[in-house]
Amino acid sequence: MQLFVKDLTVIDSSYLCANRGIVGQSWIVDVVLHGQLDQQSMVLDFGQVKKRLKAIIDEEVDHKLLVPAQHPATSVMAGDHDMQWLDFAGDSGGIHLYCPQQGLALLPTESICARSVTDYLSDIIARYLPANVVKIELTLREEEIPSAYYHYTHGLKKHDGNCQRIAHGHRSMIEVWHAGIRNDLLERRWAERWQDIYLGSIEDRVSIEQLHRSSKALAITDQTHYGFSYVSGQGLFELAIPRNAVELIDTDTTVECLAEYILRETKKWPEVTGDVSIFAYEGVGKGAIAHG
Repeated sequence: MQLFVKDLTVIDSSYLCANRGIVGQSWIVDVVLHGQLDQQSMVLDFGQVKKRLKAIIDEEVDHKLLVPAQHPATSVMAGDHDMQWLDFAGDSGGIHLYCPQQGLALLPTESICARSVTDYLSDIIARYLPANVVKIELTLREEEIPSAYYHYTHGLKKHDGNCQRIAHGHRSMIEVWHAGIRNDLLERRWAERWQDIYLGSIEDRVSIEQLHRSSKALAITDQTHYGFSYVSGQGLFELAIPRNAVELIDTDTTVECLAEYILRETKKWPEVTGDVSIFAYEGVGKGAIAHG
């Protein structure tokens, strides 16, 4: 017997890629359970599927930075009080973090993709399933977006949940309406501008010298990297990232603030003369609207 749940949850995370750097991603999760009927004549109660499996996925990978621990560019070193240094020597420059362990997910793979994350989660979830469930099939899929979209990474220090982690992200579509008409050209311009971007709040920016750096990050400077640091409910988060992968934002980077920021920036373009509406998405099916 097979039990299925479509759209169980959405994983909003970022991952490290040797070619692309730090990549914001959103995966929709579907699940199929194979097994025998239990004493309730069920493979597993739907309430338990949604509660138990979603909790495991959230705990292991959601709103974290997914790290290919077996890639030769990856170096991880333990610090004091459950802190970790992470250094990743990507093609476009090193990415360096100092943060609580819970901000990172170290996957035993050389690359992060839907398949490697699926395998990682399947192995973990299988340990928590009842004996009558003999197999689990997870499917991680991207939202079908027929228009422009971008991948962005950020951290929200004022958030009281896991969004406070300094490197989590989203794959997000965008709608730009100009003079009452949806404008594909303006949407594609934003998609190109924010492809694989880190959106850093100016108030969190610090000099590289102020960061807790490992020996692998001592050569970076303010000319090569932006540094960000803040303390939130989960602890101290620090990040050094190549300057060409960053856009500095003069507000927080909540989706509400990003919608307003996109609106202000769009209205600076000379061809934009009428009213503008921005639908800024944060991952799948949610976001904020700004008009002006």
